[in-house]
Amino acid sequence: MNATSALPQHDPRRWPVSLDLLCIDTLRTLAIDQVQRANSGHPGTPMGAAPTAYCLWQRFLRFDPEDAAWPDRDRFVLSVGHASALLYGLLHLCGVKAATSLDSSREGLAVTMADLQGFRQAGSRCTGHPEHGWTTGVETTTGPLGQGVATSVGMAIAEAWLAATYNRPGFTLFDHRVFALAGDGDMMEGVSAEAASLAGHLKLSRLCWIYDSNHISIEGSTAIAFTEAVGARFAACGWQVLRVADANDIEATAHCLRTFEATRDRPTLIVVHSRIGYGAPHKQDSAAAHGEPLGIEETRGAKAFYGFDPAADFAVPDGVREHLKAHFGQRGTDAHAAWRSHFAAYRAHYPDLADQIDRMQRRELPPQWDSGLPRFDADAKGLATRDASGQVLNAIAAQVPWLLGGAADLAPSTKTALTFDFAGTFEPPACDGIAPGVNPVGPAGRNVHFGIREHAMCAVASGMALSGLRPFAASFFVFTDYCRGAIRLAAMMGLPVIYVWTHDSIAMGEDGPTHQPVEQLAALRAMPGMVVLRPADANEVTEAWRVLMQLRDCPASLVLSRQALPTLDRSRYAGAAGVARGAYVLADAADGRPEVLLLASGSEVALCIAAYEQLLREGIKARVVSMPSWDLFERQDAAYREQVLPEAVTARVSVEAASPLGWDRYVGRHGEIIAMRRFGLSAPGPVALAHFGFDVAHVLAAARRQLDRHGPKAPA
Repeated sequence: MNATSALPQHDPRRWPVSLDLLCIDTLRTLAIDQVQRANSGHPGTPMGAAPTAYCLWQRFLRFDPEDAAWPDRDRFVLSVGHASALLYGLLHLCGVKAATSLDSSREGLAVTMADLQGFRQAGSRCTGHPEHGWTTGVETTTGPLGQGVATSVGMAIAEAWLAATYNRPGFTLFDHRVFALAGDGDMMEGVSAEAASLAGHLKLSRLCWIYDSNHISIEGSTAIAFTEAVGARFAACGWQVLRVADANDIEATAHCLRTFEATRDRPTLIVVHSRIGYGAPHKQDSAAAHGEPLGIEETRGAKAFYGFDPAADFAVPDGVREHLKAHFGQRGTDAHAAWRSHFAAYRAHYPDLADQIDRMQRRELPPQWDSGLPRFDADAKGLATRDASGQVLNAIAAQVPWLLGGAADLAPSTKTALTFDFAGTFEPPACDGIAPGVNPVGPAGRNVHFGIREHAMCAVASGMALSGLRPFAASFFVFTDYCRGAIRLAAMMGLPVIYVWTHDSIAMGEDGPTHQPVEQLAALRAMPGMVVLRPADANEVTEAWRVLMQLRDCPASLVLSRQALPTLDRSRYAGAAGVARGAYVLADAADGRPEVLLLASGSEVALCIAAYEQLLREGIKARVVSMPSWDLFERQDAAYREQVLPEAVTARVSVEAASPLGWDRYVGRHGEIIAMRRFGLSAPGPVALAHFGFDVAHVLAAARRQLDRHGPKAPA
């Protein structure tokens, strides 16, 4: 049977069309028209999934169209981001406003008709895939499959933590649901499996994934590559699994959503079977409906099937907006008004807690948050920057109640465990096998055990940040390769997630090249919006944390050593406050007119200091520049950059146990770069470093070659 003959014979002149069906078909035709006008996009999934999304929004979602930033709103994540035209149609028809309580600068609708008509065009709020921060109502940026559902787990963790931390008898401030609409591609991606496993373990009962299963991907039927029993996998992970045989049966979908609402001991997966391109005369149930416009004739045929005028584009029949306003809109407006009244009474009873909630929403810090930051005495033996970071993190977290997170099963190694008495562990209220002790177990705990799930961990951290928390996520630096998709989206969204990456170079030693990062620093430095900080000693670690905690619109990667580094004598060398400017003069010629510049970050700064002292004894005027953050240094004005790296001094050496990529920006074409140009070596750390030339002798030799080549050229 071909697709045309399989279609039901829908003739609106014979059967009355309900307002529900009229709204659903309006969403379908708006999606078709957006893609057709742009000559680019994905019409098929919106056509098949429109009834599911409509049922959720119209009958269940608590979302105030007047304020899309309301803290206790339900979250809707379109994980199947290529179906963005469906979300834009919902935002437009539901009258969601652009301005929110957190950003009152915008005017009008979040998505106007002009935006729909400009789908995928420059300036339109209807981008190819949903972009958080650009389009009001988009809860997270999606597109790379699996990211949306994984991020939704972080939102559900945040809901559970907020409820356990701030709800009080008679005051239920946080009890929202998190919904994610996913597709076949989401189910295939590994990050979704990681996230589903974690969500099932944590019993996140306010989390519902809706799996729009249409069995079509770009290459054709999913049967060519994907035949697993998805429901059985989720059941094995501890999820409740429900099924809807036909996406057009919104009553069946509503029944499943009510079942989810009543379930309080596990997350829910609703598998909804749909037909991609539903209503298209020749492209329904085919890959041709997935990633390209239907074409003029197919568009006309689909509109006729829905009972719409085939010649009318972007049509919104009378009654559609009003029907959505009367249900979706009124429910959200009423719920938000009740919450505001509730919160006002809560503020009167618990002013300190209310102040914390306010600060979280505005991404502000509490007063005196940095009052307990440690200072470290000069010590030739020193300590690993990961150890210093653990001390600083605990000092800050004790003052910032909404700073929480963990590692991918590596907290003892990354030194990211919160050890103060009231830190606790985030787990379900009754977690089998973990007995409460000094650190209690429960959803108000602040140590999150992500398990060996690096990719999901970073996506989850993004979801937590999107809910107002200040999350940190930690692992070995080399494993950023496992996390990159989620990290990239965090940078794109400007989320202040804190990443703690340890074991930052070949100095980690015997584990060998599989665990020794080489190219990762260059990769993160290349990422727009990511602030990378690689501190040289314990006091630079303190200042790095001071910087990153004050970031509000970008993530930060703190890159730390496993091995002990000397704690520099700040009475002899410059103070570590220069970290805030990305690079600073750590040691200089007595007259401030150096002949050679020695540049480094992290552990290699100590090598440059040792070389500097030797050159000083030889009567050579050197300058050591510590460069913990290229990103912050590039934000400084030209005068400061010239002050640190005077153009007249062309004899330059950089030292970093990582890829040389990018250092030519600072040493010039004829400077010398001591760096890694191959993968590492399985050997004790000092042996590996010496093998690749990371010792004082090589730094001195490079400095002397530079002086021979360029001659002493001090600034006037």
